Amino acid sequence: MRTILHVDMNAYFASVEQGANPLLRGKPVAVVGDLTRRSVILTSSYEARTFGVKTGMLLHEARKLCPGLIPVEGRYEKYLDASDKILSVLTAFSDRVEMTSCDEAYLDVTETQKFWGDGEGTARRIQDRIGEGLGLPCSIGVAPNKLLAKLASDMKKPNGVTVIAPGAVPALLEKTPIEDLCGIGRHMKEHLSRLGVETCGQLGRMDFERLYRRFGAWGYWLKRMGQGKDDSPVLRVNDPDMVKSVGHSLTFPRNTWDAEVVKSYLMLLSEKVGARLRKYGLKGRTAALTLRYADFQTLSRHATAGEPTHDDVEIYYLGRRILNSLGPFPKAVRLIGVSVSRLVKDAWHGSLLESLEKQKKVAEVMDDINRKYGKRTVCRARVRLAEKHGVLGTPIPPGRRHA
Repeated sequence: MRTILHVDMNAYFASVEQGANPLLRGKPVAVVGDLTRRSVILTSSYEARTFGVKTGMLLHEARKLCPGLIPVEGRYEKYLDASDKILSVLTAFSDRVEMTSCDEAYLDVTETQKFWGDGEGTARRIQDRIGEGLGLPCSIGVAPNKLLAKLASDMKKPNGVTVIAPGAVPALLEKTPIEDLCGIGRHMKEHLSRLGVETCGQLGRMDFERLYRRFGAWGYWLKRMGQGKDDSPVLRVNDPDMVKSVGHSLTFPRNTWDAEVVKSYLMLLSEKVGARLRKYGLKGRTAALTLRYADFQTLSRHATAGEPTHDDVEIYYLGRRILNSLGPFPKAVRLIGVSVSRLVKDAWHGSLLESLEKQKKVAEVMDDINRKYGKRTVCRARVRLAEKHGVLGTPIPPGRRHA
């Protein structure tokens, strides 16, 4: 039986800001894209949440609920730096650590419990080390698989540790609403409600044929989720053999119709994807572009390169080819994503084409500088427009910007 932990940082952006500034501790804080009246709340501290301040709320609306609210401009790089430090803590407890976002991670501690104690004991050690060393609160779920560990981490916030023992799973799922499971969003909940399914227990007992007719192959996974079953492994950090695709996505601080702004973000994401591919020693043949419009309609398209690549510019041109094929935007764009798949190991032996060799050397130098001095210390000129539009609503400080 596996022992899986899910670490969920509490009110992450706000907690990082409070940790960096003692004057903000214990105060109602809201992290925002900028300090304008129409800015959107990215996250709020628990002190602010007691007044009803929520993510996605406009700043001027939040101030009506909480007159003493302290808005703080979000700093993208600060949160990534804290995320790297969290990862360093987690990898001290297990080599199987899978970061699913900058503030969430899974750990498989099945083989390391002999060093740190059982799952609950390991969770409390991690919680103490992150709290004392980084000044950040987190909630941790302990369970036999990733699905249940994620469910457990949501049960006690902030700073909770929740254990779901294997024998307690059926009774727990019998009363757990289906929307509490990771992967079942609002629309899926509505579809399942029409079938009379409101709890995980009901979903687990649902006739498979009926689920299959309604949801296709996804019906199989829904039934397993309702039964609390999940065999997916926790990936090792940066394990190239486990990586099937490499991608990044970004929600804009504000929706845009401007194709040049979208292309600028496309370059920014292409740089991030290219850097990760090179870090893993991988190349890919297929690039995917994802767009989400203001009404949350989402589309994805693919383009294939002649040869596997990990070059930022080539990934960008594949994405731009897709973007150009879509024509004018029918609605304002709120999110863009870029990913590369069909991966192979990098076996670069030099190139007869001087331009390709030069591109590789430029990318390597950029990687070295950004590793040494911080993410996006050096970037391509096209990224400047995205910076002006806002990355988490705030441009890179002028002293750190080089194109």
